[in-house]
Amino acid sequence: MEVSVSLYPDYQSGVAVAIDDPSKVGEARRSANAIAAAIGLPETDAGRFAILASEAATNITKHAGHGQIVLRSLGDGGAAGVELVAIDYGPGISDLDRALSDGYSTAGSSGTGLGAMSRLASLFDIYTSIGSGTVLVARMARPAPAGRDRPFEVGVVRVPKQGEVACGDDWGVAVDGRGRAVVAVADGLGHGQSAADASRRAVEVAVDRAGDQPAKIVAQVHAALRSTRGAALAIAELDTTGKSVRYAGLGNISASLVSPGESKSLVSYNGIAGHEARKIQEFAYDWPAGALLVLHSDGLSGRWDLTRYPGLANRDPSVVAGVLYRDYSRGRDDSLVVVVRAARPAA
Repeated sequence: MEVSVSLYPDYQSGVAVAIDDPSKVGEARRSANAIAAAIGLPETDAGRFAILASEAATNITKHAGHGQIVLRSLGDGGAAGVELVAIDYGPGISDLDRALSDGYSTAGSSGTGLGAMSRLASLFDIYTSIGSGTVLVARMARPAPAGRDRPFEVGVVRVPKQGEVACGDDWGVAVDGRGRAVVAVADGLGHGQSAADASRRAVEVAVDRAGDQPAKIVAQVHAALRSTRGAALAIAELDTTGKSVRYAGLGNISASLVSPGESKSLVSYNGIAGHEARKIQEFAYDWPAGALLVLHSDGLSGRWDLTRYPGLANRDPSVVAGVLYRDYSRGRDDSLVVVVRAARPAA
């Protein structure tokens, strides 16, 4: 596969801010500003992104009491942008249409609530459940250059273990612009910076070798990680033209193809890239229309079921990732959820 577009983020591009008291609103705003500045987002857009983060964090403190704001930059040069995913554990929004209407403030904050957020963002999506909470995504992104439309939508939530700065889980996507992509997810052994170094190295090698088949990529990552702690690894090659997924994995990365009425787990073998790989094997699966590929580290329980959430599978992939993180994070490990969908035609 000749890779023409690389979507994986820079090493320091993401941050998760726990929102558990009003002082964290300022931290979320400053973090949003820093990420926007780091990728050279125009000042006006950077300011809007800071407002989005402040508004989302204020809503969490006022209505939910606690939650998280997950911020990340979006790569690929001319299409660069920034994204926030706001996750809360509150009562949910009983009248979402009203909350999204002009002039209605959900929190008495500096903006005018969710309606203002939806207008400020280049993309806005939200999912709320009474009694469970709300997850929203807001994105400021430059349009993709002509001829470089993305064949996939990718959603991510990546959060380090409580008390750690570096996240030991990492991910990457390489796209060839012709309906094919390689997705890599890695979980470095343990926690902290050494685990983060191992998973980052795994992703770098996988993206660099994206022209190879998944089993060969796994073997190359295994060889490259011998001097590191090692990592659990999953490699998926997606092809929207052939409507197929080829997959190879080592260790306890969970991967599932979710389509209406069906969820299929993808097969990985026991092992750890860089240390033990007794068997590396590739499997092929059909990619049904509208199906989601969901990959996550063992920071999440594998007992999730999207059918419990009416309409969620049709939301933005980052919203799907946020709901899965909120409801199934074990709370004692690094957590990473990556959700991929073949891009849908513009409305």
